[in-house]
Formats: sequence, C-alpha cells, structure tokens
Amino acid sequence: MIPYVEANGARIPALGLGTMTLKGDVCVTAVSTALKQGYVHLDTAERYGNETEVGEGLRASGLDRGQVFVTTKVYQDKLAPADFEKSFEESLQKLKLSSVDLLLIHWPNPNVPLADTMRALCKAKADGRARYIGIANFTLPLIEEAVKLATEPLVTNQIEVHPFLDQSKVIAACRRHGLSVTAYCPLARGKVPGDPTLARIGQAHHKSASQAALRYLIQLGVIVIPRSVSSPLMISAPAGSAASAAPASTSAASVLLARFAPFEIAITTSPNCPCCLVELTGRRARP
Repeated sequence: MIPYVEANGARIPALGLGTMTLKGDVCVTAVSTALKQGYVHLDTAERYGNETEVGEGLRASGLDRGQVFVTTKVYQDKLAPADFEKSFEESLQKLKLSSVDLLLIHWPNPNVPLADTMRALCKAKADGRARYIGIANFTLPLIEEAVKLATEPLVTNQIEVHPFLDQSKVIAACRRHGLSVTAYCPLARGKVPGDPTLARIGQAHHKSASQAALRYLIQLGVIVIPRSVSSPLMISAPAGSAASAAPASTSAASVLLARFAPFEIAITTSPNCPCCLVELTGRRARP
C-alpha cells in the first residue's frame, strides 16, 4: 500500500504522479494508466497547460473522484486576488471538478503582497473549493511569513528535492510549522538513473536507482511526485532477501548511501504499490 503523510490535519499519499511537460493524449494515457496501476495522487498546475487532460485521465481511469488526491497550482503571474480567483476557477473548469484536494501557490511573486495572495488562497479553502492549501518554492523567510499570514492551515511546501540537493534547512523549517514537504523532480531531472552509486544501491536490493532514491525520500517523510510517461515507475521487482548496501563513493549520492548503510533492508512487493519499493526494517533512517 502507498504510505500517507499527515500534516496539519491533511492526509496526503506519499507517492504521486507528476505531470509537468505531459501534454495531449500522452498525458491522458499516463494519468489513466498510473491510476489503474495503483497511484492515487495526481499533481498538475495551471502553468503546465494540461489540467484538461489530467481531468480526462482521471475520468478514464474509472476510479471514483473520492479515491484520488488531486493537486493543482496558481502561477506567480496570477497572484493578485482577482487574478488568483479567476485562475483557480478556470482550473476547476478544465479539470471538470467542483474542488481539488490541494491548492498551492506555485511560485511567490515579489510584486504582489503575500498577504493579498494568502487571503485568496485561504478563501479557496474556507469556501470548500480546496480541501487543503499550501505553498510551493517558498524560501525560509517566505515560509515564516506565509505561516503568520495564513488563516487556514498550510499543509505542504512543494520544492525540488532529490539525493543531489540538500534541502535540509527548508525541510526542517516546514516541519517546525507542521507542513509536509512535497518533492518535485525527485529523480534529479534524469540524473538519478545514471548515477553509479545509486545504481549500486539499487542493485544490492534488486531495485533500480530510481526506486532506491524514491524510497529514500519517502522513508524520510517526504512526498514524491515523479513524472512518468508510460510505466517505468509502475514496475514490480522480484522479492529478495535482506542485503547490505555497497561502499560509499565520493559522489553527492554518497549522502544517500551513508543513510542507508546502517540498516537492514528487506525487499517487498505488493500489487497495491505501483513502485514496489524497498521497505526498511529495524531502526528508522536518520533525518
């Protein structure tokens, strides 16, 4: 089963399908296939230009609306209150939904007072069109400001997170305020699959480098939304016995290896888990 992350009253699937750059029939098929294979979390945005296709894929999957967690975002050029309202209404119309599970400010805009945007964001939750609300790409000072301004609980900050990027300070700030962290580009824009250290970690546990990297983030309590056009992240792998990690290298990915090394790692497969990832046993990973 896909694990969930709880944050300020929200319960969010820890694994979602990112849809950035997916267009047309490719997007519809990717969304529908992902949902049929076990995903229950979709991430889109007005800026992606694919909300219509994401909605079509959701309906084509045959799943009930209540089974799927849908996130969308309002872009930084539409953060003035009237523009925010118009953009969000257009998003709902494109998705053909009466509400979304999570609405985010996609990027902050220094030319629009954050207080104005936060009022518009919180209004979307108060009137029931967004079940939960949050932020994206917010820095440490902006996190503090947003939390102070919000009249409704913020549940996540969506930022780029992967084994080659240290976001520990931002993650810590989010957790101080009860926010989860959602990682976009968790595979480092294609860098993870080709990294030899991550490949060795995956091979040691009969998994791919991508699976190991995603599991690493999930077990740290980070929500991941990798993009997949077809099925590379929907595969299952044969079960295997516990294995130890390979020696650390000098690459940036050695941070990941160092955190895996002290733990016994058991390989599990489940028809309900689209990534069929490794599962730690024994002690928890170090943050």
